[in-house]
Formats: sequence, C-alpha cells, structure tokens
Amino acid sequence: MLDTILTPEHQEIVREERGLLGEVASALDRSDVAPDERGALADSLRQLDELFLLVVVGEFNAGKSAFINALLDRQLLAEGVTPTTAKIHLLSWGETEGHGAVDAVTERVTAPVEILRQLSLVDTPGTNALDRSHEALTTHYVPRADLVFFVTSADRPFSESERLFLERIREWGKKVVVAVNKIDILRSPGEISEVLNWVRSNGMRLLGATPVVFPVSALKARQAQGAGDAEALAASGLPEIEAWLQATLDDSERLRLKLGNPLGVAGRLLDIGVGAVDGGLALLRDDLATIADIENQTTTWAGDVDREFSLRLSDIDNVLLGMEKRGLDFFDATVRLARLAKLFDKDALGARFLSEVVADAPKQVEIKVESLIDWLVETDLQQWQSVVNHVNRRAAAHADRMVGEVGGRFEADRGRLLATVGRAAADGLAGYDRAAEAGRMADDVSKAVTNTALAGFGAVGLGATVALVASSTAADVTGLLAAGLLFSLGLFILPHRRRKAKAEFSAKISSLRTTIMTALKAQFASEAERSRTRLANTIAPYTRFVRTESDRLQAEKRELEGLAGKVESLQVRVADLL
Repeated sequence: MLDTILTPEHQEIVREERGLLGEVASALDRSDVAPDERGALADSLRQLDELFLLVVVGEFNAGKSAFINALLDRQLLAEGVTPTTAKIHLLSWGETEGHGAVDAVTERVTAPVEILRQLSLVDTPGTNALDRSHEALTTHYVPRADLVFFVTSADRPFSESERLFLERIREWGKKVVVAVNKIDILRSPGEISEVLNWVRSNGMRLLGATPVVFPVSALKARQAQGAGDAEALAASGLPEIEAWLQATLDDSERLRLKLGNPLGVAGRLLDIGVGAVDGGLALLRDDLATIADIENQTTTWAGDVDREFSLRLSDIDNVLLGMEKRGLDFFDATVRLARLAKLFDKDALGARFLSEVVADAPKQVEIKVESLIDWLVETDLQQWQSVVNHVNRRAAAHADRMVGEVGGRFEADRGRLLATVGRAAADGLAGYDRAAEAGRMADDVSKAVTNTALAGFGAVGLGATVALVASSTAADVTGLLAAGLLFSLGLFILPHRRRKAKAEFSAKISSLRTTIMTALKAQFASEAERSRTRLANTIAPYTRFVRTESDRLQAEKRELEGLAGKVESLQVRVADLL
C-alpha cells in the first residue's frame, strides 16, 4: 500500500526500517520480554503493508461509535448508553456495506466511503467496560495504530480510567488527537472553552505534548447530516475534524506516521527489555554480593584458623622445648665427675633419662595433636555450616518472588540453582562424619611425620619419635662416657663431652621440632585447601550461573541499548521526511 507514495529515499528508509525491526525482533526473542509484548511489534510491522490505521478509543459511553458514524456519514455501528461494542470493528472501503468476522474478536465492516480508500478506521470496546476483556482488546490493538483518536465526553472529560488509559497509550509513543464529544450539553461558549483548555493542559501532562483537541457533537452532526443542514453541521464541529484529517493526513504525514508507528513500538519494547535486564542485574548484584560475602568470609576464616593453628602449634612446640630444657638440665646435673660412677650404669642412666627428660612429652604431643585434629575438623564443619546458612538465607530472601517477575527463564534457573546448592550442602552436612574425618586426618598426620622423620629408624608413631630421639641421644652420651676417655684426659674431656652432648641433644630436638612442625603445617595447608575446594564445589553451580548470567545480561543490555539508539536515530529521520 505504501508503494504508490514512496520516493527512492522513502524506499531506502523502509528497507532500513524493516532490517532494523528484524534485528529488534530477534533480540527481543532472546530476551525475557513477554511473548504478547513481542507480538505487538510483529503486528505493527505487518501494518506497513496495510492502509493507514486510525484507531478510535475512549470510555464506552463517550460516543465513539456515534463519532465514527458521523465521520463516515453512515449508520454503520450500533450506538447506545450501555456497552454496545464487545468486539474490535475494523472499517474499510468496500463496494457495498457489509459485516463479516475476521477472527473471534474482530469484525470487518465495509462501506463505499471515500475516506476509507485512504485509511482504515477501528472502533474499540470501552476502556471502562465492566467486562475487563473489552479493555484488554483495546489495549492490545493500540500498538497497531498509526493515529489514535481519543474520544472523551464533555460532561466528564478525562475521567480517571481515561487518564490511566492515556498513560498506557503514551508508553507506545502514539500520536493522539482528542475529540471532546457531546459539547451540545454545555450551556455556553465559555463552558466549551473552559473544558477544552482543561483537556489541553491535562493532555500535556499525560501525553508529554499538547494534543490537538476538537470540540464535537456527534449527535448534532448526525442530525444535521440527516436534515441536510450545513449550518447545523458546521456548529457540530465535525467539518473542522474532517478538514484537519484532509489537510494533515496527506501522503507525507501518513507516511511519517506509518513508518514511525513500528519504531515507536520497537522503542517501547526495547525499553521493557532493558528494564527486564536491569531487574535481572539488580538481582545478580545481590547474588554477586552473596558470593563475595562467602569468599570474604572464607578468607577471614582462613586467617582466623591460621592464627589459631599457630597458637596450637606453639603448645606442641612448648612441649618439645620443655623436654629440651629438661634434657639440658639432665646433662648438666649428670655428666659430672661427682657422678662419674653412675655414668657407667647405662641401663640406669637410660631409665633416668626417659623418666626425667622424656617423661610424658610423647603423650602430651600426641594429646595436643589429637586436639589439633579435632579442632581442625570442627572449624571445617562450622565454616561449611556458615556458608550453607548464608546461601540458604539468600534463597529464603527471594522465596516469594514469582517466576517471571524479572524474566521467566532467568528467575527459574536462578531459583533452581539456589535450591540445588541448598540440597547439595544439606546432603554434605548430613554425610559429614566428624569421627571418621578426625581418624582420617590423624592417620594422615601420623604418616606425614613418620615418612619424613622416622624412615631411617623404623619407628611407627609420634610418641615413638620423641622417645627414640631422646633415648638415642642418651645412648650416644653414655656410649661416649663408656669409652674410658675420662680416665686418660680427666677434667678436660668431661666438660667437653657434656657440651657436645647438650649441643647434639638440642640439635636433635630442634630437628624433631622442625620435622613435626613442617609435617603439621603441610597437613594443615592440605586440609585447608581440601575444605575450600569442597565448599567451592558445593556452590559452584550457583557461582557459575551468577557470573555467566551477569556476563550474558550485560551483553544483552549493550545490544538492546545499541538497537534503541538506532531506532531513535531512524525516528528522527522519519520525522524529517517530506
């Protein structure tokens, strides 16, 4: 239908618009914009191939049908004080008058009226009909309109329902013309002027621009048409509307409105799409904050555990240091000339060394290591519980969100993953056997110490480590004393051997301390990493989804905003068409 009035420049813009709207449609298909919203773009795009569409809207008793009958000078539509229009009536040119169903909600009315060669008229159900499906039909049809004629009644112009409906029309970016019907009920020109000014000022507020406003009496117009009274017809206001339509809706203006209509629809849907993306990103900001909280909490936990672990290692180290001090004191008290005779009793000397120096050190070390293991297991469990509770609070905070509020696919996937994480964590906690975990860790610690410190001795336990070092040191000392060198070198050799024995004993204790501390630290680092990995794996589906979805939504927002910029630029070019 556009081909007859398109110049080469116009044809290029139409091609560009079709291509751009195709990109918009594809982008919206990938977004969470509702299908019926996306359908509005497809409907408006199809309108490019059809006649100019003038849609008449208003409350059910504002006189829409009477206004159309007057405009066409034919009684084509039923009129009444109750809702008479329950369907969409599409009026188009035809050789004869006729009615026929287009679909379940649309009826086509044809008539040989000249204006219908240039445009199609649509009569819609009232916006305030008790049957809300009537208003839904009108709301659904508005996006297809190239021009909206809003009919309001002079006795109550711009009622509350009309104001709400106009705000929705504004969202679609439609050009709106207002007809104030039933002006014959006003008593003076002053009252008419007052009503028109009130409609203009409120129209400016509701539509963002002062609308064209016409006073009209459809009733007086039909009466004048029937009587052939030109003067009464002029007084009805109808000829002024007809003249405006004839002068304004020339080929260029119809083209601008026809091309601008799908762009306006596309712009609104892109705004909806960006809004949905922003809603998703707002939710994800909370999810990302939750993940950051967990990571920060884990880092803080690791620092706290490190400090506590160091203190507990110090307790173990102090046991060994205490044994070292007792050993040094033992050598000072024992390796003396005054006690020379007793130095030859190797068995007694060894027994004294074990009793006075080694004492209960091995047992104390084993007790403290067991305590350390229990603490590691417990703090690991507490951290896991803390993380699980944090995720569960996040899930509970959005338990009342309806799927689809900010996008069906996004919210559904997110909710499913939150539930999955909660179940996985709960299952993990339920299967967390602290006794078994402590046993495994104790076995790992024992093996770590044995493998690093005792391979050459064939010892089998931590207590044996301490005992063996201590007793072998005693053996070395007594062996030296038993060599008989004291008798040949007297007082000079004994102090030297005492110093050497003490130095060797301190070195062996230092080596033992290093071995035990290194083994425990390595095991602790391994356990801490194991715990972090287990926690990360538990919430990995959630964290992957959040970060991936954040990237996807950011990319989608850039795409939609880029398309919105192109739509706006093309709207400017369409508005400047001649």
